[in-house]
Amino acid sequence: MPSTGKRRVLGRIILFGIVGLITCIGTNAQETVVNQSFRAGEQLSYALTYKTVFGEIVAGKAKVKIDAYTGENFQGEEQSNLYHVIAEGKTNNFFDFFFKVRDHFESYIDKSTLLPVRFTSHTHEGKYVFSDDVLFDRTSKMAVSKRNEVSVPESIHDILSSVYFLRTVTLDDFGPDSTFYFDFFLDDSVYHSKVIFLGRETLDTDWGKITCLKVMPMMATGEVFAKRYPVIMWITDDRNHIPVRAESEIIVGSVVMKLVDFRNLKNPFTQSLAVSE
Repeated sequence: MPSTGKRRVLGRIILFGIVGLITCIGTNAQETVVNQSFRAGEQLSYALTYKTVFGEIVAGKAKVKIDAYTGENFQGEEQSNLYHVIAEGKTNNFFDFFFKVRDHFESYIDKSTLLPVRFTSHTHEGKYVFSDDVLFDRTSKMAVSKRNEVSVPESIHDILSSVYFLRTVTLDDFGPDSTFYFDFFLDDSVYHSKVIFLGRETLDTDWGKITCLKVMPMMATGEVFAKRYPVIMWITDDRNHIPVRAESEIIVGSVVMKLVDFRNLKNPFTQSLAVSE
């Protein structure tokens, strides 16, 4: 099983079903984003399987939902201008014995730019427990957390807002080399990376054959990941752009994410179904 030194990254894999590993796609500062992919009320649920040389373990589950925000204003933003995204992840009872995860992340996202205003987290991964609260100040280009103040690009995302922004991106946004460059903020640091488009592929799912866009995000190598491109993801090739499957190789095994339930999509899911030949 993974050592406690790997707890934070592995916990995030379990939490987001690898969805969060894509992180954000860079844009010009605070551009208005046309969103035809999701709406308040949407909910996506995932199952996680952890594979090792000793066999396959059903590791846990993750759920991500987006609500209309009704709380206090942040950074001058009106309540009606914000999405409230909530992500929860946990390991099952068996996996708890080896490595317990109970994580809860929230992001408050500007509806027009899909940039985050505030990001909060409660992380319980193994023996590691920490809560954080990050405010993004676009005017001063600073991210202010409980521990630090960090200078950031004006268009910086968090790991939740980035997933939803990615869903609004089309293939026309990729460069001629099928690459999209991006920045994201995580654990008081700014990261620079990219996503490579590998082509289209049809997957067999519980809902039938689905045509998907196949992408591969670059990640830092080190304690958990053995390769620079350890994750392959399949996203529905329609307006919804839902991540339906992801596979990730890590040093101590591999993780598979699979969509198991969806609710309140903005567009009919049948748009994703492949036409039988």
